[in-house]
Amino acid sequence: MSGAPRTKLELIQGTLDMLILRTLVLGPMHGHGIAQAIEQASDEVLGVEHGSLYPALQRLLQEGWITSQWGVSSNNRKAKFYFLTRSGKAQLQKETSRWETLTRAIGLIMNRQASRP
Repeated sequence: MSGAPRTKLELIQGTLDMLILRTLVLGPMHGHGIAQAIEQASDEVLGVEHGSLYPALQRLLQEGWITSQWGVSSNNRKAKFYFLTRSGKAQLQKETSRWETLTRAIGLIMNRQASRP
């Protein structure tokens, strides 16, 4: 990585849920671990604020896309761990398909606009 500090970008409305589901494909994680994993996987471009993360986790729990269980973190502290459910995997597939369609459509528009004088 270059020495220049990167500006963290805010997530587009609705993408945090998808990123949480995608992160949990790797296995159970606690909230702070999920936020760190998203930031690291985005090369530190995306920042996940706890004020956004925990309401999103609650939404995903209510939908039945994740489940949770108390455990002990790597630093020996009590933490709630989140697990992806079967319906969460199905939802992730739907969200991934929508995301691919959306980004393709935006790319078409941006490329068309850029090629015009």
